[in-house]
Amino acid sequence: MYISNLKLRNWRNFTKADVDFQETVYVIGPNASGKSNLLDVFRFMRDIVNPKGGGLQQALATRGGLTKVRSLAARKLPQVELEFELRATLENQDTPPDWKYVLWFNSEGKGKQRPIILKEEAYREGHQLFVRPEEEDKSDPERLTQTYLQQTNKNRDFRDIASFFEQVLYLHLVPQLLKYSDQLSFRHMESDPFGQGFLEEIAETQQRTRDFRLKMVEGILLKVIPNLEQLRFLKDEITGRPHLEMLYNHWRPKAGWQREDQFSDGTLRMIAILWTLLASNSMILLEEPELSLHNRIVEQIPDLIYKTRQSRKKSGGQIIISTHSEAMLSSKSIEGNFLILKPGIDGEATSIDAPSDSDNEAMRAGLSPADVLFPQTALTIKKI
Repeated sequence: MYISNLKLRNWRNFTKADVDFQETVYVIGPNASGKSNLLDVFRFMRDIVNPKGGGLQQALATRGGLTKVRSLAARKLPQVELEFELRATLENQDTPPDWKYVLWFNSEGKGKQRPIILKEEAYREGHQLFVRPEEEDKSDPERLTQTYLQQTNKNRDFRDIASFFEQVLYLHLVPQLLKYSDQLSFRHMESDPFGQGFLEEIAETQQRTRDFRLKMVEGILLKVIPNLEQLRFLKDEITGRPHLEMLYNHWRPKAGWQREDQFSDGTLRMIAILWTLLASNSMILLEEPELSLHNRIVEQIPDLIYKTRQSRKKSGGQIIISTHSEAMLSSKSIEGNFLILKPGIDGEATSIDAPSDSDNEAMRAGLSPADVLFPQTALTIKKI
């Protein structure tokens, strides 16, 4: 399933947005324009439906409360409004979406000042399944502190929406957390977005599947890492801890083996990205995948994404990528759609623009997205 359209009001940097999505989406914009905050909409929904203690109240609390989520530029309509359209395929968008979910919330304005639901609706193929507040909500306002989406006894008729958001993956790997996880005492975050438990995830994968994925990753790494000969997984015989090892060409046969704590940051990030692309058939959120990578590799990321997803028996899943990299969008044959984030002036909200007709015409004429779109994200930066 795919998100085909997203509408926002008063979410973080954005007072209003209406965005269409394709299978692969590139989000570009200057620093502090809201790229991470746009991706966080989907993480927020995942936290609401998290069966391990999620819910609306928890999802907002982990973000610092409603005041941290609501746009600072919100004025006349202070409530936060989210609306999602979901489709089994993105090929024909002239028909009603397979699913539509609407969620509005604000502070209750008295007493405990808790976030409460102002509106919650779900639709299937254009037919409304329910609308809140209902009569029971009006007689028992406590009910409005929870969404129906998060409740298994209420979401039976639209559980496909909850299942979609529950499977959203976010990856922004921090190599040092992976390299030194045995020396760090940090608690693993839910869903482990920064990769501290990445090796454990590989270890828990069924051996045949694990071997296939690592062979695919190895085949790509052989093309971009000089002198690499082999990538393998193993467990320490004494501690039982999982490890990745890479064999480099060396005049001493056993001297060329290195473990993950000796890998470069870029190598670790690339392995994690490729593994995630091979492992998930869900929505994947990739934040700045170009970090620590050579530009010649960054240029190939769009093609790597396409080929990696197509190499699986069951391809699919939506990928949303935030990036600062002109190199990544330098390909003239890149597939997907582009969202251009433009911060407002004097604290006003960020706008989300699609390429204009003239932009699309220029790209069809042979210019790359980097040539056409990145100049629109330029800001005047004063000398420090």
